[in-house]
Amino acid sequence: ICLSANGNDNKKFKGDDKMDGAPSRVLHIRKLPGEVTETEVIALGLPFGKVTNILMLKGKNQAFLELATEEAAITMVNYYSAVTPHLRNQPIYIQYSNHKELKTDNTLNQRAQAVLQAVTAVQASNAPISGTTVSESAVTPAQSPVLRIIIDNMYYPVTLDVLHQIFSKFGAVLKIITFTKNNQFQALLQFGDPVNAQQAKQALDGQNIYNACCTLRIDFSKLVNLNVKYNNDKSRDYTRPDLPSGDGQPTLDPAIAAAFAKETSLLAVPGALSPLAIPNAAAAAAAAAAGRVGMPGVSAGGNTVLLVSNLNEEVSETILLFFPPLFSVYGDVQRVKILYNKKDSALIQMADGNQSQLAMSHLNGQKMYGKIIRVTLSKHQTVQLPREGLDDQGLTKDFGNSPLHRFKKPGSKNFQNIFPPSATLHLSNIPPSVAEEDLRTLFANTGGTVKAFKFFQDHKMALLQMSTVEEAIQALIDLHNYNLGESHHLRVSFSKSTI
Repeated sequence: ICLSANGNDNKKFKGDDKMDGAPSRVLHIRKLPGEVTETEVIALGLPFGKVTNILMLKGKNQAFLELATEEAAITMVNYYSAVTPHLRNQPIYIQYSNHKELKTDNTLNQRAQAVLQAVTAVQASNAPISGTTVSESAVTPAQSPVLRIIIDNMYYPVTLDVLHQIFSKFGAVLKIITFTKNNQFQALLQFGDPVNAQQAKQALDGQNIYNACCTLRIDFSKLVNLNVKYNNDKSRDYTRPDLPSGDGQPTLDPAIAAAFAKETSLLAVPGALSPLAIPNAAAAAAAAAAGRVGMPGVSAGGNTVLLVSNLNEEVSETILLFFPPLFSVYGDVQRVKILYNKKDSALIQMADGNQSQLAMSHLNGQKMYGKIIRVTLSKHQTVQLPREGLDDQGLTKDFGNSPLHRFKKPGSKNFQNIFPPSATLHLSNIPPSVAEEDLRTLFANTGGTVKAFKFFQDHKMALLQMSTVEEAIQALIDLHNYNLGESHHLRVSFSKSTI
């Protein structure tokens, strides 16, 4: 039977409306939404095996899908008779066709064939899922090109660039928005094609980005298109490098923006992923971090030195050279150097690349002493100590053996208590003699307002809430390691709880 793609061959489709019928590897799909694409229809069949042909009847809101084997088609029909398939949030109907195979008119069906070839090429580069062990989670129909990603056990930072690096392996990533909801880091990520979203979900859901932590939890979003207003470290539209960066966010410089636009097309080719296409140091470190997911051609590691700029010069020397408590929340600070001819900038060396990534992702764009600080990765690999006999005016300090390091012990509980700056602070190491009123007064003296307070664990720990994140940052800088007497030094960190 020769079918033409214009959908006028009514007689030839007679009988396809019967709900039952003899099994066939050709399936008849009805009640399709008007704007649905070939790719979305092919995605319905992908989890069950190879899709060998497709014919869209746009005018009738119908399609024919041919699978490589009858067994695959039977598995698919059985599955979808138990779980109603949806495309674009609309239920659709699938049954066996009377046709035993599709012989399509290739000139009229060229677009569908091109899509099929592209999908098959991508599918071949990822292990196909066997049709015999179909689980419901593996074959949720790709309803949207947008994935919702939640990251569990986030002991190390996961930046927008890390996500881009990982998910680009499955196709062109057009847009990403990251945010924190219910104290969890989440992201919405839009592919150019729902099939790529389907494949990324199948391959990455439940995987760890780093060893034993940062677990990806992936679902299809109800959104089919993301609206990105700003290109910065929280959100990005790779199709529009001209977008502004938004208030208080680092701007993408024009050269980087242009490179982003080029990079998207380069990353659309399966297997052509290369960190060299990513144009700035932050992204390169993210790429290195992504190397732990076994990305080809990406080395693990990452720079340990941060460049911190736009500091308040009046206080930066005192707080950084005395001991940088804010940075110590995210890792063990090894060395600090205030730049001689640019006193609003400093180099801070952390113990490892993960700690510097963590500090960068949590502190870049935060307000410290009234100024929004910039935190980026430095081009320097280490902070050099001044040579013997050279006076650098005390602008370099070595903290390598500081007793204040929180992360020296492998597997320390402190790794599990790393959170973004928040208005609520976690206090520990409080001696029995210190009362709530004492702590409230102490924290109010840092210039903020104490909104709430709660003791727990026999008064050894407490939660204390300031009225803004900036006030909490200020209080942590002033009071971490504060001597409360009885040889108790107060430990202050950010909390994910509210009071």
